[in-house]
Amino acid sequence: MKGITVFFIIEMIGTAAFACSGGMTAIRKGLDLLGIIVLGVTTAVGGGMLRDLIIGIHPPALFVKPVYVSAAFVSVFVLFIIVRFHKISLAVLESERYEAVMNFLDAIGLGAFTVVGIDTAIEAGFGEYRFLMIFLGTLTGVGGGILRDMMAGQTPAVLKKHVYACASIAGAVCYVGLLNVMDNDPAMVVSALLVVLIRILARKYRWNLPKALGKE
Repeated sequence: MKGITVFFIIEMIGTAAFACSGGMTAIRKGLDLLGIIVLGVTTAVGGGMLRDLIIGIHPPALFVKPVYVSAAFVSVFVLFIIVRFHKISLAVLESERYEAVMNFLDAIGLGAFTVVGIDTAIEAGFGEYRFLMIFLGTLTGVGGGILRDMMAGQTPAVLKKHVYACASIAGAVCYVGLLNVMDNDPAMVVSALLVVLIRILARKYRWNLPKALGKE
């Protein structure tokens, strides 16, 4: 289909995944439908909004291209319907299976938005500034999750959970490096998959950065 690109597909996958991640956090916190929608949409588009503000894209893409907000809204609403009408209990939302699902959704969203952030920076004319591209990729990846956790009243996962930001940084560095040897589309896919793989392995093997006090 004309106009459908790898970039757009990855954006949609990341948007849906992060929207569901935010929605599930809201459901677990006992928020109502409006709260679930707000948290889910904020998680999906928050990182991109912060990125756009930094590189001078005004207004941010979420206001100019409402397809992203619409996709996030639909994803969260479908999640709400599934949870409500299947009568999923709080015990399920506090189970190991819930944590696995949340981690997987976060991993997909993190990988997708990390590479999308870099590609957006390139399109905006900042392709020569590698550090800026890596920073913007990481910010796009973790920004929505930070806003989600702050609004939900919990410590942002990026500060404490299974090399969360490190996975995004690794994917961003990989993407910037691969641009020297291959085209954008395959570089985006490989780098996004790397982020997902690191997040999954980090949870499985309990990888964490060292803390100043106490044991892991």
